[in-house]
Amino acid sequence: MTPGTIHGVGLGPGAQDLMSVRSDRLVRGARHVAYFRKAGRPGQARKIVDGMLRADVIEFAMEYPVTTEIPVSDPRYNDCLSAFYEACIDHLATLAHTGEDVVVLCEGDPFFYGSFMHLYTRLQTIAPVAVVPGITGMSGAWTASGAPITWGDDVLTVLMGTLPEEDLVRRIRDTDALVVMKIGRHLAKLRRAVAAAGRESEAWLVEYAAMADQRVTRLCEADAITPYFSILLIHGQGRRP
Repeated sequence: MTPGTIHGVGLGPGAQDLMSVRSDRLVRGARHVAYFRKAGRPGQARKIVDGMLRADVIEFAMEYPVTTEIPVSDPRYNDCLSAFYEACIDHLATLAHTGEDVVVLCEGDPFFYGSFMHLYTRLQTIAPVAVVPGITGMSGAWTASGAPITWGDDVLTVLMGTLPEEDLVRRIRDTDALVVMKIGRHLAKLRRAVAAAGRESEAWLVEYAAMADQRVTRLCEADAITPYFSILLIHGQGRRP
């Protein structure tokens, strides 16, 4: 039997009409669809494709066993997630070995800070796997801000809000243009880091870019609590003709 293919499909930043033609075709035609989500939540990837799936679709929700309950530095964190990914792989590979294709829904781009990467590296020697790139969330964010993120020779730095505060300060100070992802509960730390780097007046916060409830505000005017889908921007001001 010819094995099926496991497709990691980039859905883009959140709007269905920002998916690629290939992503749209695969999502609408899939009999098996898998996606990550936090326990008790519908999952953002699943919400993006609402209304697109065929009537007889078979869904496989991959629920994270841990998110913020254990510090990333705790050895139990990696052990727990590793076992989780292995269980996901067993299910997906079993489907592929019976000739079924599977579409794994991926927010943004599958190879850009996405959970699908952990499946991809494990699947390569087990089953056929393919990747469909997507528009990244940060691209949706700077488009929502209404200004180019880089000019001329500007250097763009992408950071995670989970980094230690001193690392954030140093990197924010040293770059021309900036994107910070995974902000969530790290907003207060990020505010301090931006201020310490002397760039508070340049910083913007984009929430739910390209989605129905998109919001763009200056960091200094933003709420004290921000949703998971938030991205901080500092636009480069480099060389222009």
